[in-house]
Amino acid sequence: MIRRLCCVQSASSSSTSPSLPFSSTPTKKKPLVLLGAPQVSAIVLDALLTASTSPHSSFEVAAIVTQPNARRDRGKKLMPSPLASYALERGFSSHLIFTPERAGDDAFLSNLKALQPELCITAAYGNILPTKFLDIPPLGTVNIHPSLLPMYRGAAPVQRALQDGVKETGVSLAYTVRALDAGPLIASERVEVDDQIKAPDLLDLLFHKGSNLLIRELPSIFDGSARVKAQPQDDSKVTLAPKISPDETWLGFDQEACVLHNKVRAFSGWPGTRAKVLVVDKNGQQKTLEFKIITTRVCSHENVQFNEADDIAFVNGALVFPCGRGTALEVLEVQLPGKKVVNAAAFWNGLRGQKLKTL
Repeated sequence: MIRRLCCVQSASSSSTSPSLPFSSTPTKKKPLVLLGAPQVSAIVLDALLTASTSPHSSFEVAAIVTQPNARRDRGKKLMPSPLASYALERGFSSHLIFTPERAGDDAFLSNLKALQPELCITAAYGNILPTKFLDIPPLGTVNIHPSLLPMYRGAAPVQRALQDGVKETGVSLAYTVRALDAGPLIASERVEVDDQIKAPDLLDLLFHKGSNLLIRELPSIFDGSARVKAQPQDDSKVTLAPKISPDETWLGFDQEACVLHNKVRAFSGWPGTRAKVLVVDKNGQQKTLEFKIITTRVCSHENVQFNEADDIAFVNGALVFPCGRGTALEVLEVQLPGKKVVNAAAFWNGLRGQKLKTL
């Protein structure tokens, strides 16, 4: 069944379904539909709404398609997606926010056709679009993808790029086809990657760049010239960015420090990275401690001396972990289960003289 987002503050509901909010006054602006869900999708919506208010704008955001309400945060309250929440904050009508379980639902597609969108735009929507969806907008569907396609096709392009330690990535604007992230490229923009940037910050940066790229290219998309100039992707250069599994979150200190540092950056935010260490008290008693590692850097202390090969040292405000091939990793922030993030000094002081060893 097709569902529209309903505001929880509503005091009453009508016994009849609301009609689609069409204006009887003809408009020259081309209707487009945005599909997305997470906070980065709101970056794109903000850019589109701002651009649509320009006196010279040729389009309007006719509707938003997002994920169904879900239980979020610690209270597990039923909440709209971040994109839907932001749309409501901007005064977008709740009747124009659609939340189908699947993009191929017949009732949803019927409502989408009634809107007569010229163009659909996806920005981290997360659902596969079937052919019967792609056939609706005459100008096609365009995707903002946070990588330099054909590299890092898939669900986690930013995370996998950071995990690989890339020095450069970017954002691509491409037409959507049935094959995953394989459509013709309209435009792309390169971005240098700092070795300390984390996935959430890089995602925000790329979607800001992608939004600007989209606004610049919309005139050519609307007049059809973008379709003519779009370049097919080179399939010989394809790399994949599969979804992250929770099992990947553990850090093994037999790996080199740079590998672990890149993993911490890549998995920052969600799902995070976890480690287990041994805590040894003054009597030699041992217990295992598990925590999240939040912030790291590859060790610059070339002369750090470990009493034993598995000892964890504390040097200049950082926990220094011995890693594979004689490398070392500085851990700057950690988080114990159920606790707030603390810096390494506060964590070390809390040990009260106990020793730490890697597992």
